[in-house]
Amino acid sequence: MRRKSVWIQEREVFMEKKYKAVFFDWDGTAVLSRKAPVEEIVGAMGPLLDQKVNLVIVSGTTMENIAGGKLETCFTKEQLAHLYLGLGRGAFNYRYENGQELIFSDMLPDKKLLGDIHRICFDIHMELLEKYGLNTDIVFSRPNYCKIDLMVENQRGDNLFMQENELDMLKDCLKRHGVEGGLQGLLDISVAAGERYGITVKPTCDAKYLEVGISSKSDNVDRILEHLQSAYGICPEECSFWGDEYVGIEEGIYGSDSFMKTEKTEGGDFFDVSEVPGKRPEGVTKLGGGVEQFLGFLREQAKME
Repeated sequence: MRRKSVWIQEREVFMEKKYKAVFFDWDGTAVLSRKAPVEEIVGAMGPLLDQKVNLVIVSGTTMENIAGGKLETCFTKEQLAHLYLGLGRGAFNYRYENGQELIFSDMLPDKKLLGDIHRICFDIHMELLEKYGLNTDIVFSRPNYCKIDLMVENQRGDNLFMQENELDMLKDCLKRHGVEGGLQGLLDISVAAGERYGITVKPTCDAKYLEVGISSKSDNVDRILEHLQSAYGICPEECSFWGDEYVGIEEGIYGSDSFMKTEKTEGGDFFDVSEVPGKRPEGVTKLGGGVEQFLGFLREQAKME
């Protein structure tokens, strides 16, 4: 028997207004995994798009990993006019014109800068290996950053979002290898490696992966919000921001979805559907409930005037 939706239990806490724009993470917030069926999330998005509510998917992945690269086939041309995607940790911002996908802004490095980002990440890999005996793997194929796998033996399978026990696993791993300063030490190593190339990098970490590049989700939400303000007069207070990776990993260091909270967006409402215990950034409401919670929110929004 399906349990009562946690949305029903929590709705009185924050269900006070109809939002004109909803920004949300994909993996772990909208869907359980990249291979999971998308019928439920598409079904929940459609009525809001019909009402001209702007829906914004914000994810570190690429278009090919959102609904198998076929998201636009799930909606009509009229619905697509209010759908946006901010992907690749700031690399690409998409919207649709006459049903056609359009990159309206990007932060792509030239060939030299991309090569330097790769060298920076390899330097981080070598420092962790030679100084601390910590072996890592690197994913080089991202458009403007690299993913450094800090726990190569811990596989997530199809569920690519942060798992409940990974924070403790990472802390234990860093402690065993004597990495000074824990996670902050990793970020410091990354920044220092970038400085040696004259590049200001923006490292983030979701426990398993250290991601190092020149942009982040902050760049996605800021640019798309600027567009919504210009096109429709939408202000941050009329937006909500949903994710499952807000939780603090160390004091003052939070998960990737915390980067949706910027100086431009801080007037919005921020919600975390993760069950992982821990501190969230100020102003983020922990709801829990995972994907079911977020789907419930979209469905209830569609019922509001």
